[in-house]
Amino acid sequence: MHPATGPLLLLVTILAMEGVAYAAHRWIMHGPGWFLHASHHRERTGRFEANDLYALIFALPSILLLYGGVHLAWGEWAIWVGAGIAAYGAIYFGFHDVIVHRRIGHRYLPRSAYMKRIIQAHRLHHATTSKYGSVSFGFLHAPRPEILKARLAASADAHLRSPRVARPDQL
Repeated sequence: MHPATGPLLLLVTILAMEGVAYAAHRWIMHGPGWFLHASHHRERTGRFEANDLYALIFALPSILLLYGGVHLAWGEWAIWVGAGIAAYGAIYFGFHDVIVHRRIGHRYLPRSAYMKRIIQAHRLHHATTSKYGSVSFGFLHAPRPEILKARLAASADAHLRSPRVARPDQL
């Protein structure tokens, strides 16, 4: 394998994973996998939720490719693709669980237009309480908030949650 091929394969895999994540979120999590994902559209009461099992499920291809590349002589490509899937998972965790849902405390405030846009898009995704009528299924790319708000308003399937009242510690 050419020395530049591995890092390029890693980058292409990370970018391709956005499409895989979109499809899995849209047609699995908001489809037959809703029984796990529903917990993510409700207020979390403990440290974990049933939806967290998806992290384990989606880690399996990465683990398999890394193992196959290192121990089963599948080739270097498997290591780079497995690492790309793992890297996307780390990016997803940092954005989704840490920045958006604040599952780990921090003081980060989004300043860039990009970060504000994807955070708002994800919050608009969570405006619904059922598997139907949600918007914005990607994690690293999202349509403009005005487009998402219009889609929510036009959707007959969207079950919008009641506005949350801020707790005193959030004011």
